[in-house]
Amino acid sequence: MFKFLSREPIHDPLDAPTPTDETTVKTTTCYMCACRCGIRVHLREGEKGPEVRYIDGNPEHPLNKGVICAKGSSGIMKQVSPARLTQPLLRKPGSDRGAGEFEPISWERTFEILTERLGKIRATDPKKFALFTGRDQMQALTGLFARQFGTPNYAAHGGFCSVNMAAGMIYTIGGSFWEFGGPDLERAKLFVMIGTAEDHHSNPMKIAISKFKRDGGRFISINPVRTGYSAIADEWIPIKPGTDGALFMALLHELIASNLIDHAFLKRFTNAPQLVVLDEGEREGLFAFDPDPERGPPGDGRNPHNKLIWDRADGTAKAAYPEGIGEWCDPALEGHYTLADGTRVAPSFQLLRERVADCTPEWASAITGIDADRIRKLAREMGETALQQAFEMPVPWTDAWGKVHPTTQGRPVAFHAMRGLAAHSNGFQTIRALAVLMSVLGTIDAPGGFRHKAPYPRHIVPNYRAFNSPEMIKPNTPLNAAPLGFPASPDELAIHEDGSPLRIDHAFSWEHPLSAHGLMHNVITNAVKGDPYRIDTLLIFMANMAWNSSMNTMGVREMLNRKDADGEYMIPFLVVCDAFQSETVAFADLVLPDTTYLERHDVMGMLDRPISEFDGPVDSVRIPVVPPTGECRPFQEVLIELASRLKFPAFTTPEGERKFSGYPDFVVNFQPSPGIGFLMGWRGKDGTEHLKGEPNPKQWEAYAQNNCVFQYHMPESMHYMRNWNREYLDFAKEKGWRQRNDPVQIAIYSDTLQSFRLAAQGKTQGRQPPDELRERIDTYFDPLPFWYPPLEDGVTDREAYPLNALTQRPMAMYHSWDSQNAWLRQIHSHNYLHVNPVTARAAGIEDGGWCWVESQWGKVRCMLRYSETVEPGTVWTWNAIGKADGAWQLAPGSDEARKGFLLNHLITEELPFANAHGGTTISNSDPITGQAGWYDVRVRIRPADPDEPKETFPQMASMPSTPGVVGKAASVLAYFAGGRRK
Repeated sequence: MFKFLSREPIHDPLDAPTPTDETTVKTTTCYMCACRCGIRVHLREGEKGPEVRYIDGNPEHPLNKGVICAKGSSGIMKQVSPARLTQPLLRKPGSDRGAGEFEPISWERTFEILTERLGKIRATDPKKFALFTGRDQMQALTGLFARQFGTPNYAAHGGFCSVNMAAGMIYTIGGSFWEFGGPDLERAKLFVMIGTAEDHHSNPMKIAISKFKRDGGRFISINPVRTGYSAIADEWIPIKPGTDGALFMALLHELIASNLIDHAFLKRFTNAPQLVVLDEGEREGLFAFDPDPERGPPGDGRNPHNKLIWDRADGTAKAAYPEGIGEWCDPALEGHYTLADGTRVAPSFQLLRERVADCTPEWASAITGIDADRIRKLAREMGETALQQAFEMPVPWTDAWGKVHPTTQGRPVAFHAMRGLAAHSNGFQTIRALAVLMSVLGTIDAPGGFRHKAPYPRHIVPNYRAFNSPEMIKPNTPLNAAPLGFPASPDELAIHEDGSPLRIDHAFSWEHPLSAHGLMHNVITNAVKGDPYRIDTLLIFMANMAWNSSMNTMGVREMLNRKDADGEYMIPFLVVCDAFQSETVAFADLVLPDTTYLERHDVMGMLDRPISEFDGPVDSVRIPVVPPTGECRPFQEVLIELASRLKFPAFTTPEGERKFSGYPDFVVNFQPSPGIGFLMGWRGKDGTEHLKGEPNPKQWEAYAQNNCVFQYHMPESMHYMRNWNREYLDFAKEKGWRQRNDPVQIAIYSDTLQSFRLAAQGKTQGRQPPDELRERIDTYFDPLPFWYPPLEDGVTDREAYPLNALTQRPMAMYHSWDSQNAWLRQIHSHNYLHVNPVTARAAGIEDGGWCWVESQWGKVRCMLRYSETVEPGTVWTWNAIGKADGAWQLAPGSDEARKGFLLNHLITEELPFANAHGGTTISNSDPITGQAGWYDVRVRIRPADPDEPKETFPQMASMPSTPGVVGKAASVLAYFAGGRRK
């Protein structure tokens, strides 16, 4: 019983809940952010069926171990949100997009409309259909749908999120931070976090940092802003946004100059000793190769096994595999040499040493704002901790060349980085620099350093080629490759014979060759311009492109309404799938009401984005705990239905009959290769096989009985050094995670990037970039990391706009989903611009005062707050709290609409760039990957006039209520220890 003023805990959160006659408890997986924690959902029978009454963390889940955050516990308010869409909607004839005038229709009518329209497109010109998905975690299905449809125009959210992080590290070490790997804080002694906000890997990271600090670890945060994780760091090093790459180059300079590097690691496990051709010509800057046909053809970026090293022991060139790693061989890391045929060469590490020679701490200090002596001290601390506090673990392992290592070398320096590094137009090379920094310290997949999570590491370059064959876009024909992938050379670009883009977003073109996730932020702009062609139907899932998901909010809203000379919309048909009445829903021609995560089946599996742990693969599912609201249907079910009606080969029999009754059936029975499916637990006819096996008809039931999660613990001999661990490499190939069991040598030097540069220089015979893009490719596709200012700096008067501006997600919210949550709104109902007091006072703005924030692209009026936890040259705010009036069923005049604002109004999705085809702009994105340059904008601030309205600018006309929304929050009871509060 609850005792007033008692010190006795109300209940033990780790105790198993005790269901009563009135309550039941079901387990599933949270989706209030992308962390994907295990949760327990407490239910009570209501008038219309089971109702959610309480959500807590699941102590038996391996990811969060019972820990839950404000977002996770407030999922109940997402379930009963007034903004819930409950039925399909069709825009009323004659009404304008954006007016929000709809009429409800049935699902059968919805499918008739989509089947007829998409069927005609597929039978004539499949690329005129574009499917762009936002913050989803089912890309294995959505990508398959696009491929089966026959359209290359598919992208996921990564292009405007963190594709630089994924691509920059995967092209360097074979894995990346986030789902694919992370810091081993259990064994680290120094932890350096760079550019990471609170939303990434939230609960597991909090658990790990807490234990790390209690165990005496030292935590350094490098970030323009000290919030969230950074607030508890032992030291905060403020840095100017977009300059992290300069810091990493200076740290490399100091580590190499001080000889604080792991020579043995570099020689055996990286391409640092491999010889690079220095002579001018078509092989310039590529690795020299062994001409022996037994060792394979010249390297093409996917086959590294014919490269050469220089053996210092006898002064001759030898094959890098396996001679270069023999006990009797001493590969040179430095020097210049001449091969027997007269070719001048040097080890790639020598070129790295030369690259960083001028990157002194003084040089970096002028760019980053960090004192030069602090940079020297940081480098020394990293190097000495990694090398002088190294340790051996009694874990024997065998490397890919047969050498038995009796112990495993620990390197106790761990890093973590995310969007703060990625969301810049120089992010790819910045993240390459970080990956190289981690590598020279020997921390890759070592105890106490960075550790991979299955199914990573991948090959460098991963064996996933994006679709790139224009002639294969045929009526009623699936593509011969997935729309997204990892190009290894110009030959794999998605371009036409004349070099023009194949895709509507210009992904995998000469503009953004390595755009592994596509450019979702460009699809509307390009489609409206008809660049490179017009499309017919755009389907957007879970992306608020008319508001916070756009780099040009007002422009995109206008473009969605723009018509051609014949009075037809430039994008003829817009389909929006969402669970809530977002700002984008108002612009739809057809609205598909999605379910919440508590109402549907979901898979976080090895074919997509699992939740693996360091010691082995982990996948998880969501299983409905309550029935769908109204007529809502999971988007996955919609895709399965459409694929069946359109008779996609993967979804129907040769006779045209559907193969799958729905999404759960699809998950169980679809196999991209024999024995491999969406889920790896409880496979086989009787559910006794794991990782690989026949489909199990009761697989969902098995997951439901096991907390909706499957975890496989690999033997300790496979826990580390997985790039080169023979036992793991063989195991990963056998289980279908890899196509080959080759070792993954770290790419200190990237011959993949050099292949694009050679084409731009006109030194190769293959595909050539358009003349106007040659200099761009030549400049940015450097095989060694380097720092350059964000592209927007080149078209900005830095004196007129002296401040960097950026956004972060608050710890209590994730995208615009959560800033409409009734409980979370009590934490943040609006946002402020946070400015250092020195900067704000110099501009004449009082703490709490109204101000104008202006970029060359737009302006906003907002309230300002003083904060000494932001470096003086930066201003920042929380992301996605500001709302259009009436959106998300918030009351007219809500704080979110009148006091909240978006920094997006100050950002542009395009930059000036003249080209020979008559265009005058290019995407405001990383020139290598197409990552949106969200954090590159520069601004100035000034006080608002006293007589100006005390509300944010710009303001939108109030959105009308959408038919069929829930409309008012259901009453929700509060509970103490499972009892009802009277």
